[in-house]
Amino acid sequence: MNLSFFDQFMIPQALGIPLILIAMITPALLILKRSNRLVSNRLMTLQEWALKNFTKQLMLPINIPGHKWTAILLSLTLLLLSLNLLGLLPYTFTPTTQLSMNMAIAVPMWLATVLIGLRNQPTISLGHLLPEGTPTPLIPILIIIETISLLIRPIALGVRLTANLTAGHLLIQLISTATFILMPSMTLTASTAFIILLLLTGLEIAVAMIQAYVFVLLLSLYLQENV
Repeated sequence: MNLSFFDQFMIPQALGIPLILIAMITPALLILKRSNRLVSNRLMTLQEWALKNFTKQLMLPINIPGHKWTAILLSLTLLLLSLNLLGLLPYTFTPTTQLSMNMAIAVPMWLATVLIGLRNQPTISLGHLLPEGTPTPLIPILIIIETISLLIRPIALGVRLTANLTAGHLLIQLISTATFILMPSMTLTASTAFIILLLLTGLEIAVAMIQAYVFVLLLSLYLQENV
């Protein structure tokens, strides 16, 4: 029984084709592209308005040199948002429930922000490891603590995204299984579980969007410290 619950996080196959390939390609197809029309349709206009407002809110606190990251962070947001929401559909696979994929995104992005800070402003970047006014005896300890805190950042990014999505999918799987089992014998209890399942599904949709935003927001904060 426990193994069957975690089977949903394995890469399934349909007709010998791994579904992770479809899950990785589909988000790119869902994003509308500008056409040759002089006037855009309502859906494309709404998409451009949402992207413009999100980009403005995300990049407003960052200095001008950091605005070069706008396209990267916006593309990453759309990728994570699409993959997270795609995993809530039946018979699909969620790549962002795999820690290996999340770490493969988090580590290079975090490392890029650190290297940019060391190249452009090495004194300020290294100064983050030691708060101003620290007593002399505490300097070695604080440097070690801040260094560990810096190295833990990409791990926290990947684990946070994986844990939140995995926990939500497991809860949906548990409640849906209980609903099907209790339906023949305990109709009232099964109906209550089904209502809870609908509410949990709505909550998981919100979690999928929020986790994508939090992931990119934390990356923008790391970038802000190094530009």
